[in-house]
Amino acid sequence: MGQEVEARTFSRDDRQRYREKLRRCLDVFGRMLNESRFDFERPLTGTEIEFNLVDELQDPSMRNQEVLAAIADEVFQAEMGQFNIEINVRPTTLAGAAAADLEEELRASLNEAEERARGIGAHIVMVGTLPTLMPQHVTGAAITTHPRYALINEQIFAARGEDLHIAIDGPERLDTHADTIAPEAACTSTQFHLQVSPQDYAGHWNAAQCIAGVQVALGANSPFLFGKELWRETRIPLFEQATDTRPQELKEQGVRPRVWFGERFITSVFDHFEENVRYFPALLPVCDEEDPVAVLDRGDVPRLGELRMHNGTIYRWNRPVYDIHDGKPHLRIENRVLPAGPSIVDVFANGAFYYGLLRTLATQDRPVWSQMSFATAEDNFTEGARHGIHAQLYWPGLGTVPVTELVLRRLLPMAQQGLAEWGVDTAVSDRLLGAIERRCTAYRNGAEWQAETFHRIDEQQQPLDRRDALREMLRRYSEHMHANVPVADWPT
Repeated sequence: MGQEVEARTFSRDDRQRYREKLRRCLDVFGRMLNESRFDFERPLTGTEIEFNLVDELQDPSMRNQEVLAAIADEVFQAEMGQFNIEINVRPTTLAGAAAADLEEELRASLNEAEERARGIGAHIVMVGTLPTLMPQHVTGAAITTHPRYALINEQIFAARGEDLHIAIDGPERLDTHADTIAPEAACTSTQFHLQVSPQDYAGHWNAAQCIAGVQVALGANSPFLFGKELWRETRIPLFEQATDTRPQELKEQGVRPRVWFGERFITSVFDHFEENVRYFPALLPVCDEEDPVAVLDRGDVPRLGELRMHNGTIYRWNRPVYDIHDGKPHLRIENRVLPAGPSIVDVFANGAFYYGLLRTLATQDRPVWSQMSFATAEDNFTEGARHGIHAQLYWPGLGTVPVTELVLRRLLPMAQQGLAEWGVDTAVSDRLLGAIERRCTAYRNGAEWQAETFHRIDEQQQPLDRRDALREMLRRYSEHMHANVPVADWPT
Protein backbone atom coordinates (compact mmCIF):
# COMPACT_ATOMS: atom_id res chain seq x y z
CA MET A 1 0.00 0.00 0.00
CA GLY A 2 2.99 2.30 0.35
CA GLN A 3 4.29 4.45 3.19
CA GLU A 4 1.84 5.97 5.64
CA VAL A 5 1.15 9.70 5.36
CA GLU A 6 -1.22 12.05 7.12
CA ALA A 7 -3.74 14.32 5.42
CA ARG A 8 -2.26 17.79 4.89
CA THR A 9 -1.80 20.70 2.51
CA PHE A 10 1.65 21.21 0.96
CA SER A 11 3.25 24.66 0.82
CA ARG A 12 6.00 26.00 -1.42
CA ASP A 13 8.36 25.77 1.58
CA ASP A 14 7.45 22.08 1.96
CA ARG A 15 8.45 21.44 -1.63
CA GLN A 16 11.72 23.33 -1.32
CA ARG A 17 12.69 21.49 1.88
CA TYR A 18 11.75 18.18 0.31
CA ARG A 19 13.85 18.80 -2.80
CA GLU A 20 16.89 19.64 -0.65
CA LYS A 21 16.34 16.64 1.62
CA LEU A 22 15.83 14.35 -1.37
CA ARG A 23 19.19 15.38 -2.82
CA ARG A 24 20.85 14.80 0.56
CA CYS A 25 19.32 11.30 0.67
CA LEU A 26 20.62 10.61 -2.84
CA ASP A 27 24.14 11.64 -1.79
CA VAL A 28 23.96 9.34 1.23
CA PHE A 29 22.66 6.49 -0.91
CA GLY A 30 25.65 6.97 -3.22
CA ARG A 31 28.00 6.81 -0.23
CA MET A 32 26.36 3.60 0.95
CA LEU A 33 26.90 2.04 -2.47
CA ASN A 34 30.56 3.09 -2.49
CA GLU A 35 31.11 1.78 1.04
CA SER A 36 29.41 -1.61 0.38
CA ARG A 37 26.87 -1.16 3.14
CA PHE A 38 24.24 -3.54 1.74
CA ASP A 39 23.15 -6.96 3.00
CA PHE A 40 23.29 -9.83 0.53
CA GLU A 41 24.00 -12.91 2.61
CA ARG A 42 20.78 -14.75 1.78
CA PRO A 43 18.91 -13.43 -1.27
CA LEU A 44 15.16 -13.73 -0.93
CA THR A 45 12.14 -13.53 -3.20
CA GLY A 46 8.79 -12.01 -2.30
CA THR A 47 5.34 -11.68 -3.86
CA GLU A 48 2.39 -9.31 -3.61
CA ILE A 49 -0.97 -10.17 -5.20
CA GLU A 50 -3.90 -7.80 -5.58
CA PHE A 51 -7.51 -9.06 -5.65
CA ASN A 52 -10.93 -7.80 -6.61
CA LEU A 53 -14.07 -8.18 -4.52
CA VAL A 54 -17.41 -9.03 -6.13
CA ASP A 55 -20.93 -9.60 -4.88
CA GLU A 56 -23.27 -12.51 -5.59
CA LEU A 57 -24.04 -11.09 -9.05
CA GLN A 58 -20.29 -10.85 -9.91
CA ASP A 59 -20.43 -7.04 -9.81
CA PRO A 60 -17.78 -5.04 -7.86
CA SER A 61 -18.31 -5.07 -4.10
CA MET A 62 -17.21 -1.83 -2.39
CA ARG A 63 -16.59 -3.47 0.97
CA ASN A 64 -12.87 -3.98 1.42
CA GLN A 65 -12.83 -2.75 5.02
CA GLU A 66 -15.63 -5.12 6.01
CA VAL A 67 -13.98 -7.99 4.18
CA LEU A 68 -10.62 -7.30 5.84
CA ALA A 69 -12.33 -7.22 9.24
CA ALA A 70 -13.93 -10.57 8.49
CA ILE A 71 -10.65 -12.11 7.27
CA ALA A 72 -8.78 -10.75 10.32
CA ASP A 73 -5.32 -11.62 8.96
CA GLU A 74 -2.64 -8.95 8.77
CA VAL A 75 -1.16 -10.36 5.54
CA PHE A 76 -4.26 -9.00 3.77
CA GLN A 77 -4.43 -5.21 3.37
CA ALA A 78 -6.58 -2.58 1.68
CA GLU A 79 -5.76 -1.26 -1.77
CA MET A 80 -6.76 1.91 -3.62
CA GLY A 81 -10.27 0.85 -4.63
CA GLN A 82 -12.88 -0.18 -2.12
CA PHE A 83 -13.29 -3.30 -4.29
CA ASN A 84 -9.59 -4.21 -3.88
CA ILE A 85 -7.50 -6.00 -1.28
CA GLU A 86 -3.89 -7.24 -1.38
CA ILE A 87 -1.90 -10.08 0.15
CA ASN A 88 1.79 -9.76 1.00
CA VAL A 89 3.39 -13.19 0.73
CA ARG A 90 6.23 -13.87 3.16
CA PRO A 91 9.76 -13.64 1.66
CA THR A 92 11.41 -16.97 0.95
CA THR A 93 14.30 -18.62 -0.81
CA LEU A 94 13.65 -20.61 -3.98
CA ALA A 95 15.75 -23.63 -3.06
CA GLY A 96 14.33 -27.12 -2.67
CA ALA A 97 10.55 -27.35 -2.51
CA ALA A 98 10.08 -23.85 -1.05
CA ALA A 99 7.92 -22.69 -3.97
CA ALA A 100 5.59 -25.69 -3.64
CA ASP A 101 5.31 -25.19 0.12
CA LEU A 102 4.55 -21.48 -0.33
CA GLU A 103 1.96 -22.20 -3.02
CA GLU A 104 0.16 -24.58 -0.66
CA GLU A 105 0.34 -22.01 2.15
CA LEU A 106 -0.99 -19.22 -0.06
CA ARG A 107 -3.78 -21.38 -1.45
CA ALA A 108 -4.86 -22.21 2.10
CA SER A 109 -4.82 -18.52 3.07
CA LEU A 110 -6.93 -17.61 0.05
CA ASN A 111 -9.40 -20.42 0.75
CA GLU A 112 -9.83 -19.20 4.32
CA ALA A 113 -10.17 -15.57 3.20
CA GLU A 114 -12.77 -16.51 0.57
CA GLU A 115 -14.79 -18.46 3.14
CA ARG A 116 -14.84 -15.51 5.52
CA ALA A 117 -15.64 -13.03 2.75
CA ARG A 118 -18.48 -15.27 1.59
CA GLY A 119 -19.90 -15.09 5.08
CA ILE A 120 -20.67 -11.39 4.56
CA GLY A 121 -21.79 -11.75 0.93
CA ALA A 122 -18.54 -10.98 -0.91
CA HIS A 123 -16.16 -13.05 -3.04
CA ILE A 124 -12.48 -12.75 -3.92
CA VAL A 125 -11.41 -12.78 -7.59
CA MET A 126 -7.82 -12.77 -8.84
CA VAL A 127 -7.84 -11.13 -12.29
CA GLY A 128 -5.99 -8.29 -14.03
CA THR A 129 -8.99 -6.05 -14.76
CA LEU A 130 -12.39 -7.02 -13.39
CA PRO A 131 -14.59 -7.82 -16.43
CA THR A 132 -17.78 -6.57 -14.76
CA LEU A 133 -16.28 -3.22 -13.74
CA MET A 134 -18.09 -0.25 -15.31
CA PRO A 135 -17.36 3.51 -15.30
CA GLN A 136 -19.88 4.14 -12.50
CA HIS A 137 -17.80 1.87 -10.24
CA VAL A 138 -14.63 4.02 -10.43
CA THR A 139 -15.71 7.43 -9.17
CA GLY A 140 -14.11 9.27 -6.27
CA ALA A 141 -16.49 7.48 -3.90
CA ALA A 142 -14.80 4.17 -4.79
CA ILE A 143 -11.37 5.25 -3.48
CA THR A 144 -10.43 3.69 -0.14
CA THR A 145 -10.49 6.22 2.67
CA HIS A 146 -6.79 6.71 3.33
CA PRO A 147 -4.78 9.97 3.35
CA ARG A 148 -2.16 8.63 0.91
CA TYR A 149 -4.72 8.03 -1.84
CA ALA A 150 -6.47 11.33 -1.28
CA LEU A 151 -3.16 13.21 -1.45
CA ILE A 152 -1.97 11.41 -4.58
CA ASN A 153 -5.30 12.10 -6.26
CA GLU A 154 -5.10 15.78 -5.34
CA GLN A 155 -1.48 16.16 -6.44
CA ILE A 156 -1.92 14.39 -9.79
CA PHE A 157 -4.82 16.62 -10.76
CA ALA A 158 -3.04 19.73 -9.48
CA ALA A 159 -0.15 18.86 -11.82
CA ARG A 160 -2.43 18.05 -14.78
CA GLY A 161 -4.87 20.89 -14.40
CA GLU A 162 -7.49 18.87 -16.30
CA ASP A 163 -9.36 15.54 -16.30
CA LEU A 164 -7.65 12.28 -17.23
CA HIS A 165 -8.20 11.08 -20.77
CA ILE A 166 -8.31 7.29 -21.15
CA ALA A 167 -8.21 6.09 -24.75
CA ILE A 168 -7.41 2.46 -25.64
CA ASP A 169 -7.79 0.83 -29.06
CA GLY A 170 -8.25 -2.92 -29.46
CA PRO A 171 -10.93 -5.10 -31.02
CA GLU A 172 -13.16 -2.32 -29.65
CA ARG A 173 -12.35 1.25 -28.64
CA LEU A 174 -12.58 2.94 -25.26
CA ASP A 175 -12.51 6.73 -25.07
CA THR A 176 -13.49 8.29 -21.77
CA HIS A 177 -12.49 10.87 -19.17
CA ALA A 178 -12.11 10.68 -15.39
CA ASP A 179 -11.96 13.38 -12.73
CA THR A 180 -10.19 11.16 -10.15
CA ILE A 181 -7.48 8.49 -10.23
CA ALA A 182 -10.05 5.83 -9.29
CA PRO A 183 -9.67 4.03 -12.67
CA GLU A 184 -6.18 3.03 -11.50
CA ALA A 185 -7.90 0.70 -9.01
CA ALA A 186 -9.02 -1.39 -11.98
CA CYS A 187 -5.38 -2.49 -12.42
CA THR A 188 -4.77 -5.49 -10.16
CA SER A 189 -1.34 -7.03 -10.44
CA THR A 190 1.15 -9.57 -9.19
CA GLN A 191 4.47 -8.11 -8.09
CA PHE A 192 7.59 -10.26 -7.82
CA HIS A 193 10.48 -9.06 -5.65
CA LEU A 194 14.07 -10.25 -5.93
CA GLN A 195 16.81 -9.19 -3.54
CA VAL A 196 20.04 -8.44 -5.40
CA SER A 197 23.45 -7.06 -4.55
CA PRO A 198 24.29 -3.54 -5.73
CA GLN A 199 26.84 -5.04 -8.11
CA ASP A 200 24.26 -7.34 -9.68
CA TYR A 201 21.36 -4.91 -9.82
CA ALA A 202 22.04 -3.42 -13.27
CA GLY A 203 22.45 -6.78 -15.00
CA HIS A 204 19.28 -8.16 -13.44
CA TRP A 205 17.25 -5.03 -14.23
CA ASN A 206 18.46 -4.91 -17.83
CA ALA A 207 17.56 -8.59 -18.27
CA ALA A 208 14.14 -7.99 -16.67
CA GLN A 209 13.46 -5.24 -19.20
CA CYS A 210 14.37 -7.56 -22.07
CA ILE A 211 11.90 -10.24 -20.96
CA ALA A 212 9.06 -7.93 -19.90
CA GLY A 213 7.33 -8.35 -23.27
CA VAL A 214 7.54 -12.13 -22.99
CA GLN A 215 6.16 -12.05 -19.45
CA VAL A 216 3.14 -9.96 -20.31
CA ALA A 217 2.41 -11.93 -23.49
CA LEU A 218 2.40 -15.23 -21.58
CA GLY A 219 0.59 -13.88 -18.53
CA ALA A 220 -1.98 -11.50 -20.09
CA ASN A 221 -5.24 -11.62 -18.12
CA SER A 222 -6.97 -8.26 -18.69
CA PRO A 223 -8.94 -8.26 -21.97
CA PHE A 224 -12.04 -6.40 -20.77
CA LEU A 225 -12.55 -2.94 -19.30
CA PHE A 226 -15.83 -1.05 -18.89
CA GLY A 227 -17.60 -3.71 -20.93
CA LYS A 228 -15.27 -3.43 -23.94
CA GLU A 229 -12.74 -5.89 -25.34
CA LEU A 230 -9.43 -4.02 -25.62
CA TRP A 231 -5.80 -5.15 -25.30
CA ARG A 232 -5.07 -8.64 -24.03
CA GLU A 233 -3.35 -6.89 -21.09
CA THR A 234 -5.43 -3.70 -20.91
CA ARG A 235 -4.03 -3.07 -17.43
CA ILE A 236 -0.80 -1.78 -19.04
CA PRO A 237 -2.20 1.20 -21.00
CA LEU A 238 -4.83 1.86 -18.33
CA PHE A 239 -2.25 2.20 -15.55
CA GLU A 240 -0.08 4.41 -17.75
CA GLN A 241 -2.97 6.75 -18.50
CA ALA A 242 -4.76 6.70 -15.13
CA THR A 243 -1.74 8.10 -13.23
CA ASP A 244 -0.41 10.51 -15.86
CA THR A 245 0.47 13.89 -14.37
CA ARG A 246 1.16 15.42 -17.79
CA PRO A 247 -1.27 17.47 -19.85
CA GLN A 248 -0.92 17.09 -23.59
CA GLU A 249 1.51 19.99 -23.93
CA LEU A 250 4.04 18.40 -21.56
CA LYS A 251 3.74 15.09 -23.39
CA GLU A 252 4.61 16.90 -26.62
CA GLN A 253 7.68 18.37 -24.90
CA GLY A 254 8.92 14.90 -24.02
CA VAL A 255 8.34 15.12 -20.25
CA ARG A 256 8.66 11.61 -18.82
CA PRO A 257 5.57 9.77 -17.52
CA ARG A 258 5.37 8.51 -13.95
CA VAL A 259 4.39 5.04 -15.18
CA TRP A 260 7.54 4.38 -17.12
CA PHE A 261 9.25 1.59 -19.02
CA GLY A 262 12.43 3.68 -18.96
CA GLU A 263 14.60 4.88 -21.84
CA ARG A 264 17.97 3.12 -21.54
CA PHE A 265 19.81 0.17 -20.10
CA ILE A 266 21.75 1.08 -16.96
CA THR A 267 25.15 0.45 -15.36
CA SER A 268 24.22 0.98 -11.68
CA VAL A 269 21.20 1.08 -9.37
CA PHE A 270 22.26 4.66 -8.63
CA ASP A 271 21.13 5.55 -12.17
CA HIS A 272 17.51 4.90 -11.25
CA PHE A 273 17.40 6.89 -8.05
CA GLU A 274 19.29 9.73 -9.70
CA GLU A 275 16.81 9.78 -12.61
CA ASN A 276 13.96 9.87 -10.11
CA VAL A 277 15.41 12.95 -8.43
CA ARG A 278 16.38 14.70 -11.67
CA TYR A 279 13.25 14.11 -13.73
CA PHE A 280 10.23 13.88 -11.43
CA PRO A 281 8.74 16.54 -9.16
CA ALA A 282 7.46 15.39 -5.78
CA LEU A 283 3.91 14.14 -5.47
CA LEU A 284 4.07 13.71 -1.69
CA PRO A 285 6.70 16.18 -0.37
CA VAL A 286 6.69 14.89 3.21
CA CYS A 287 9.93 15.38 5.17
CA ASP A 288 10.85 13.45 8.31
CA GLU A 289 13.26 14.45 11.07
CA GLU A 290 16.12 12.12 10.15
CA ASP A 291 19.48 13.60 9.17
CA PRO A 292 20.74 10.82 6.88
CA VAL A 293 24.31 12.16 6.84
CA ALA A 294 24.55 12.11 10.64
CA VAL A 295 22.98 8.64 10.82
CA LEU A 296 25.47 7.22 8.33
CA ASP A 297 28.43 9.00 9.96
CA ARG A 298 27.73 7.32 13.29
CA GLY A 299 27.58 3.90 11.62
CA ASP A 300 23.83 3.38 11.62
CA VAL A 301 21.49 2.69 8.70
CA PRO A 302 19.53 5.71 7.42
CA ARG A 303 15.88 5.27 6.53
CA LEU A 304 16.17 7.63 3.55
CA GLY A 305 12.45 8.29 3.95
CA GLU A 306 12.20 10.98 1.30
CA LEU A 307 14.06 8.90 -1.31
CA ARG A 308 11.82 5.91 -0.62
CA MET A 309 8.64 7.99 -0.67
CA HIS A 310 9.62 9.59 -3.97
CA ASN A 311 10.57 6.24 -5.51
CA GLY A 312 7.17 4.88 -4.47
CA THR A 313 5.39 7.48 -6.63
CA ILE A 314 7.33 6.64 -9.82
CA TYR A 315 5.89 3.46 -11.26
CA ARG A 316 8.57 1.79 -13.34
CA TRP A 317 7.45 -1.60 -14.63
CA ASN A 318 10.65 -2.92 -13.08
CA ARG A 319 11.26 -0.72 -10.05
CA PRO A 320 14.20 -0.42 -7.63
CA VAL A 321 13.46 -0.79 -3.93
CA TYR A 322 15.66 0.32 -1.03
CA ASP A 323 14.55 -1.26 2.23
CA ILE A 324 15.80 -2.19 5.71
CA HIS A 325 15.26 -5.55 7.41
CA ASP A 326 16.63 -6.49 10.83
CA GLY A 327 18.71 -3.32 10.82
CA LYS A 328 20.40 -4.12 7.49
CA PRO A 329 19.79 -2.26 4.21
CA HIS A 330 19.14 -4.19 1.03
CA LEU A 331 18.10 -3.67 -2.59
CA ARG A 332 15.32 -5.39 -4.51
CA ILE A 333 13.96 -5.35 -8.03
CA GLU A 334 10.17 -5.13 -7.99
CA ASN A 335 8.72 -6.69 -11.15
CA ARG A 336 5.32 -5.05 -11.77
CA VAL A 337 4.65 -6.36 -15.27
CA LEU A 338 2.11 -9.12 -14.59
CA PRO A 339 -1.60 -9.09 -13.78
CA ALA A 340 -3.11 -11.04 -10.92
CA GLY A 341 -4.23 -14.61 -11.60
CA PRO A 342 -5.66 -16.59 -13.17
CA SER A 343 -4.95 -19.19 -10.42
CA ILE A 344 -2.37 -19.48 -7.66
CA VAL A 345 -0.53 -22.18 -9.60
CA ASP A 346 -0.41 -19.84 -12.61
CA VAL A 347 1.05 -17.08 -10.42
CA PHE A 348 3.77 -19.45 -9.23
CA ALA A 349 4.39 -20.67 -12.78
CA ASN A 350 4.87 -17.04 -13.85
CA GLY A 351 7.24 -16.56 -10.94
CA ALA A 352 9.26 -19.68 -11.73
CA PHE A 353 9.63 -18.61 -15.37
CA TYR A 354 10.68 -15.08 -14.35
CA TYR A 355 13.15 -16.02 -11.62
CA GLY A 356 14.69 -18.86 -13.60
CA LEU A 357 15.05 -16.93 -16.85
CA LEU A 358 16.38 -13.85 -15.07
CA ARG A 359 19.05 -15.90 -13.29
CA THR A 360 20.33 -17.27 -16.61
CA LEU A 361 20.16 -14.07 -18.64
CA ALA A 362 21.73 -11.81 -16.01
CA THR A 363 24.94 -13.85 -15.91
CA GLN A 364 25.55 -14.57 -19.59
CA ASP A 365 28.96 -13.69 -21.01
CA ARG A 366 27.32 -11.85 -23.87
CA PRO A 367 24.19 -10.40 -22.28
CA VAL A 368 20.96 -10.10 -24.22
CA TRP A 369 20.78 -6.34 -23.64
CA SER A 370 24.02 -5.94 -25.58
CA GLN A 371 22.26 -7.51 -28.59
CA MET A 372 18.89 -5.74 -28.36
CA SER A 373 18.16 -2.02 -28.38
CA PHE A 374 16.17 -0.58 -25.50
CA ALA A 375 13.54 0.65 -27.96
CA THR A 376 13.11 -2.93 -29.18
CA ALA A 377 12.60 -4.16 -25.60
CA GLU A 378 9.90 -1.49 -25.16
CA ASP A 379 8.28 -2.41 -28.50
CA ASN A 380 8.18 -6.04 -27.35
CA PHE A 381 6.48 -4.93 -24.13
CA THR A 382 3.77 -3.05 -26.02
CA GLU A 383 3.29 -5.89 -28.51
CA GLY A 384 2.99 -8.44 -25.70
CA ALA A 385 0.43 -6.33 -23.84
CA ARG A 386 -1.62 -5.69 -26.98
CA HIS A 387 -1.70 -9.21 -28.46
CA GLY A 388 -0.90 -11.54 -25.54
CA ILE A 389 -0.17 -15.16 -26.42
CA HIS A 390 -0.41 -14.31 -30.16
CA ALA A 391 2.30 -11.60 -29.96
CA GLN A 392 5.24 -11.52 -32.36
CA LEU A 393 8.41 -10.53 -30.48
CA TYR A 394 12.01 -9.82 -31.47
CA TRP A 395 14.80 -11.88 -29.93
CA PRO A 396 18.52 -11.82 -30.81
CA GLY A 397 19.49 -14.67 -33.12
CA LEU A 398 15.89 -15.47 -34.01
CA GLY A 399 14.50 -12.20 -35.33
CA THR A 400 10.78 -11.54 -34.96
CA VAL A 401 8.96 -14.75 -34.05
CA PRO A 402 5.74 -15.86 -32.31
CA VAL A 403 6.20 -15.57 -28.55
CA THR A 404 5.12 -19.20 -28.19
CA GLU A 405 7.94 -20.32 -30.48
CA LEU A 406 10.43 -18.11 -28.67
CA VAL A 407 9.47 -19.56 -25.29
CA LEU A 408 9.37 -23.20 -26.37
CA ARG A 409 12.56 -23.13 -28.44
CA ARG A 410 14.77 -20.78 -26.47
CA LEU A 411 13.50 -19.44 -23.14
CA LEU A 412 12.00 -22.42 -21.29
CA PRO A 413 15.33 -24.31 -21.29
CA MET A 414 17.01 -21.16 -19.96
CA ALA A 415 14.40 -20.87 -17.21
CA GLN A 416 14.90 -24.52 -16.31
CA GLN A 417 18.66 -23.96 -16.10
CA GLY A 418 18.20 -20.89 -13.90
CA LEU A 419 15.89 -22.70 -11.49
CA ALA A 420 18.43 -25.51 -11.22
CA GLU A 421 21.05 -22.91 -10.31
CA TRP A 422 18.67 -21.57 -7.65
CA GLY A 423 18.57 -25.12 -6.25
CA VAL A 424 14.87 -25.67 -7.02
CA ASP A 425 13.78 -29.30 -6.90
CA THR A 426 13.35 -30.70 -10.40
CA ALA A 427 9.81 -31.91 -9.66
CA VAL A 428 8.81 -28.38 -8.65
CA SER A 429 10.36 -26.68 -11.66
CA ASP A 430 8.97 -29.30 -14.06
CA ARG A 431 5.43 -28.79 -12.73
CA LEU A 432 5.52 -24.98 -12.84
CA LEU A 433 7.32 -24.59 -16.16
CA GLY A 434 5.05 -27.31 -17.55
CA ALA A 435 2.13 -24.93 -16.98
CA ILE A 436 3.95 -22.30 -19.09
CA GLU A 437 4.66 -24.87 -21.80
CA ARG A 438 0.98 -25.87 -22.00
CA ARG A 439 -0.05 -22.23 -22.38
CA CYS A 440 2.21 -22.03 -25.42
CA THR A 441 1.04 -25.29 -27.02
CA ALA A 442 -2.66 -24.57 -26.29
CA TYR A 443 -2.41 -20.83 -27.12
CA ARG A 444 -4.35 -20.15 -23.95
CA ASN A 445 -3.64 -17.76 -21.10
CA GLY A 446 -6.11 -15.91 -18.89
CA ALA A 447 -6.95 -13.29 -21.51
CA GLU A 448 -7.59 -15.88 -24.23
CA TRP A 449 -9.78 -17.97 -21.92
CA GLN A 450 -11.83 -14.93 -20.91
CA ALA A 451 -12.35 -13.70 -24.47
CA GLU A 452 -13.15 -17.14 -25.89
CA THR A 453 -15.55 -18.00 -23.08
CA PHE A 454 -17.30 -14.63 -23.24
CA HIS A 455 -17.88 -14.86 -27.00
CA ARG A 456 -19.17 -18.43 -26.69
CA ILE A 457 -21.64 -17.40 -23.98
CA ASP A 458 -22.65 -14.33 -25.95
CA GLU A 459 -23.37 -16.45 -29.04
CA GLN A 460 -25.04 -19.43 -27.37
CA GLN A 461 -27.14 -17.88 -24.62
CA GLN A 462 -29.22 -15.22 -26.32
CA PRO A 463 -30.86 -13.01 -25.28
CA LEU A 464 -28.29 -12.32 -22.52
CA ASP A 465 -27.10 -8.76 -22.66
CA ARG A 466 -23.36 -8.04 -22.71
CA ARG A 467 -23.04 -7.41 -18.97
CA ASP A 468 -24.84 -10.66 -18.15
CA ALA A 469 -22.50 -12.56 -20.48
CA LEU A 470 -19.51 -10.98 -18.69
CA ARG A 471 -21.02 -11.91 -15.33
CA GLU A 472 -21.48 -15.52 -16.40
CA MET A 473 -17.94 -15.67 -17.77
CA LEU A 474 -16.58 -14.29 -14.48
CA ARG A 475 -18.63 -16.80 -12.46
CA ARG A 476 -17.01 -19.68 -14.39
CA TYR A 477 -13.60 -18.03 -14.13
CA SER A 478 -13.91 -17.85 -10.34
CA GLU A 479 -14.78 -21.55 -10.09
CA HIS A 480 -11.66 -22.52 -12.04
CA MET A 481 -9.53 -20.00 -10.14
CA HIS A 482 -10.46 -21.45 -6.76
CA ALA A 483 -9.92 -25.01 -8.04
CA ASN A 484 -6.26 -24.00 -8.60
CA VAL A 485 -6.01 -25.60 -12.04
CA PRO A 486 -3.57 -24.00 -14.55
CA VAL A 487 -5.48 -21.82 -17.00
CA ALA A 488 -4.18 -23.76 -20.00
CA ASP A 489 -6.26 -26.70 -18.75
CA TRP A 490 -9.51 -24.78 -18.16
CA PRO A 491 -12.51 -25.84 -20.28
CA THR A 492 -14.30 -23.06 -22.17
